[in-house]
Amino acid sequence: MCNDYRYTKSPDTLREEFSQLKIPLRFAGDATPNYPPYEDIRPNQTAPIIRGGSDGVELSVTPWAWKSSNGKPVFNFRSEGRSFAKSDRCLIPSDGFYEFTKPDDPKQRLKDKHLFTLAGEPWFWIAGLVKAGAFAMLTTSPGPDIAPYHDRQIVVLPRAEGVEWLDLRKPEAEILRPLPEGSLTHEQVR
Repeated sequence: MCNDYRYTKSPDTLREEFSQLKIPLRFAGDATPNYPPYEDIRPNQTAPIIRGGSDGVELSVTPWAWKSSNGKPVFNFRSEGRSFAKSDRCLIPSDGFYEFTKPDDPKQRLKDKHLFTLAGEPWFWIAGLVKAGAFAMLTTSPGPDIAPYHDRQIVVLPRAEGVEWLDLRKPEAEILRPLPEGSLTHEQVR
């Protein structure tokens, strides 16, 4: 399951995206976030997210993973069979995510690391939720691009579909699904 992703774009990328959509973008605390490029974002680290509101959207830098009732971090959250209409939904900007598999070489101690990106796009959204001041990524069954590597996958949304998650313009089942074959590119990076 995704426990490592990246986002290497500047805050200006998100400002420009919402400007083109004619949606006001606010910044949590009224200060423009100045976050670095993130090559590896892991649970319990902070990263940028977008939350919706009645007067636009808000960008904040937020911890990834809230604590469950037993104290374990919740960084991925299963989407099937649930309604998120009354949840605090968010968009997690990303330009790649990683999956890990058992190495082909039995002498290798580290797992093989696979980078997935959205074909033909410089970046994309991951559907998420906010709870207790932290976010988690929504997951679904694996699409054909992920199935050889993992039995679940995060919900990847093309940029044009992100706002649909924030305001639920479409039924959740149409949003929270794997992408068709060939939508994700793959590169083994370790």
